[in-house]
Amino acid sequence: MIAVARKGEASVSQVARDFGISESCLQRWLKVADREDGLAPPASGDRGGGGQDESAELRELRRRNKLLEQENEILRRATAYFARDVLPK
Repeated sequence: MIAVARKGEASVSQVARDFGISESCLQRWLKVADREDGLAPPASGDRGGGGQDESAELRELRRRNKLLEQENEILRRATAYFARDVLPK
């Protein structure tokens, strides 16, 4: 979804509609992705002070965490979808 929005072939509002989410949600995800990919400065709440290695490791861990959360959400939705066909009515 982030990659589709970054391509710029469609407006952010169109991409959000296509994926069934709000435009503000997609814009927030784009900002977070930009920070994680090093394309934007860190948020004011982020603290410096660590070394470059710690910063890179933290970005990688956040990226991995986000990926795992997305995978869990997909599995949760798939389970609910298939369970409705199996459960008696």
